[in-house]
Amino acid sequence: MLNPPGFTCFRCPRETGAFIQMEEQKTLTKKFEHFHDKHYKHMLLLPILLMILSLAYLFYFYSQTGDFINKDISLTGGTSITLYGDFDSAKIQSDLSDKLNEINTREIYDLITREKVAIIIETKSDGEDSRYILEEYLGRKLDEKNSSFEFTGPALSQSFYKQLLIAIIFAFVFMGAVVFVMFRKFVPSVAVIISAFADIFMTLALVNFLGIEMSSAGIVAFLMLIGYSVDTDILLTNRVLRSHEGTVNERIFKSFKTGMAMTLIAIVSISISLIIVKSFSVVLTQIFSVILFGLFFDIMNTWVTNVSIIKWYAKKHEN
Repeated sequence: MLNPPGFTCFRCPRETGAFIQMEEQKTLTKKFEHFHDKHYKHMLLLPILLMILSLAYLFYFYSQTGDFINKDISLTGGTSITLYGDFDSAKIQSDLSDKLNEINTREIYDLITREKVAIIIETKSDGEDSRYILEEYLGRKLDEKNSSFEFTGPALSQSFYKQLLIAIIFAFVFMGAVVFVMFRKFVPSVAVIISAFADIFMTLALVNFLGIEMSSAGIVAFLMLIGYSVDTDILLTNRVLRSHEGTVNERIFKSFKTGMAMTLIAIVSISISLIIVKSFSVVLTQIFSVILFGLFFDIMNTWVTNVSIIKWYAKKHEN
């Protein structure tokens, strides 16, 4: 429709601002695409370097401890004692460090009142010896009303530990098989597996570096981490290789928005849960900590490592 003579068309200020903002966003997107097209292969150096450092630290840790995991008494064998009441855990640990083998103490607080309700004492000493030493130290008899004792033998702990490792290996192998069946292409499948592998080993290196002793629950958390690691990788690979809408960069960007939303929601929910359970559940704290570390590493391994490999493969395939 033609404008009448003498009529001048002016954009609404709101429309003008939105139009300018849209043009600026397009310009920034184009600049980032140009930067990424030029340097996406160079960006692989960061995860490669971090992976080398993680593996080097794990082998150093193995040379010092004889194992790749810093295990607690549930995996090495020992006694766990829960004393109900307001005890000074630091003083008990200090006073009994010469009498109990590798003693470690933790405090438990009520979730609502935040009052100390018990302490947990872990030691590799025998259950009867631990009971006798504690009763002598506290000057009273320990029974089911004021305490609880759990003893795990070394043979049982080692057997359980080996079974958990076998479960993780089988889960990883079957995950790789499913990925190969889904995509039926070597390079994209290997990219997904490499990202999951890097998530697990980087997380394990960080856990050992922080001195966290892994329990059976912590090992199970690594099993869960395999699932968390591959979901965004499969999303990215599926959308880039099987979708034909837009350019490779546009498909990657759409995958990034969806995948990052998934990961950030998981990080926020797990962080809140970790804050809540930290004072009263050691098991849940360890599980949430491992998954949280893994999710942060997954951001890099998916959107740097996997993106670089898939982008190279997609461009080569299109050409």
